[in-house]
Amino acid sequence: MNATRDTVYLAVYDTLADWETGHATAYLARAGYPIRTVGPSRDPVTSLGGLRITPDLSLGEIAVDDAALLVLPGADLWDTGDELVPYARLARDFLDAGVPVAAICGATAGLAREGLLDDRNHTSNVSFYLDATGYAGAGRYVETDAVADGGLVTAGGTEPVAFAREIFALLGVYEGEVLDAWYRLFHDSDASAFPILDAAERAATGGER
Repeated sequence: MNATRDTVYLAVYDTLADWETGHATAYLARAGYPIRTVGPSRDPVTSLGGLRITPDLSLGEIAVDDAALLVLPGADLWDTGDELVPYARLARDFLDAGVPVAAICGATAGLAREGLLDDRNHTSNVSFYLDATGYAGAGRYVETDAVADGGLVTAGGTEPVAFAREIFALLGVYEGEVLDAWYRLFHDSDASAFPILDAAERAATGGER
């Protein structure tokens, strides 16, 4: 992890899907990345699950220079108007600066409308969901659980674990056998993966848990 570019910015807005980013942010935090929530303002927002979240920052307060990643969860608002367009534009700023972005579910449609999927391999909930945006990237759509290309991770809303896996790989949080073990444990409930992950975490913390 680059200590000068280590902040993970998690976008938060009304109707955000609670379940889509938890695996990623929990294990990024565990790996030492500060997680900072970013709202349209600093006023509280309410998730689909009814959780009230008070953002750490507003959109206008983000410093791309210290960022490791921008995470955009899905939300009903991505498909009901232009309220979240500023987040898609922020994603463009991050990518233009060489800072990765991860978008899941409805956020992929927002990025499609912004033109950010036209030249990158990507996925989403289903291909026709993105087709409805009128974007020009349909030929780059991949029928799989999650995709990383050109600094951008995309996934469908039913694949939060695969979404996290691609983020970890992109940032080097887990690699190789350990990354595979993390995925098998949380996606497949494969108990045989636990000792591999446990040993890696003990090694990373000097034997402490």
